[in-house]
Order: sequence, then C-alpha cells, then structure tokens
Amino acid sequence: MRCVIARFPFDLTKSGVLESMKGVKPEEIVGESVIIGRRTYPVKQVGQVITRQDRRDFSVGEVVRAMTQLGFSCRGLPRAAAPTRTLSPLQHASAMLGTPAGV
Repeated sequence: MRCVIARFPFDLTKSGVLESMKGVKPEEIVGESVIIGRRTYPVKQVGQVITRQDRRDFSVGEVVRAMTQLGFSCRGLPRAAAPTRTLSPLQHASAMLGTPAGV
C-alpha cells in the first residue's frame, strides 16, 4: 500500500512492517501505540523504524493512519483513572446510615 509519511511516499505492506519490527524491543509507551504481532510499540518508534526518518519529521496521525490501513490495531492515549473522592469518617458513617452529612 502506498502512503505518505513526512511528505515522502512509502510502499508499505503488513508483512514488511512485521519484518521491520522483528527483533525491535518496544520502548515505554506514554502515548498512542500500535500492536504489531504480540507486542505493543509506541507509534513514533514504529514510524522511525519503518521510514528510517527522525521522529520529529512525521506526526503520530500519519503513522496511525498508515498502520490502520494495513490492518494493525492502534490504541489511543491511556486514560487516567478518575480521581476517587475520599470521604471523611463522618461522611462515610452518614452514607452508611443513608442520611446526608453535615445537615
């Protein structure tokens, strides 16, 4: 499949990407990621390996678009857990009794 990444055309295939990423150790994922084989790689790492370009030369969106078109699964940013509200002992006891606290 022909796609443009960082203003350069590339002819990419799923098997070619699998071969390129073989033996590459995944870096820590802090943003979007691509699942290739049984491993999950950061999008920028995949883009650097398959294009042989500096990570600053292409966007995450360009690589995600190309990997999705090739049939790879892409994941967005990991969602942060919602902060849990801690109850004071009085609020906790009131909640257990079913009456509003501080009334």
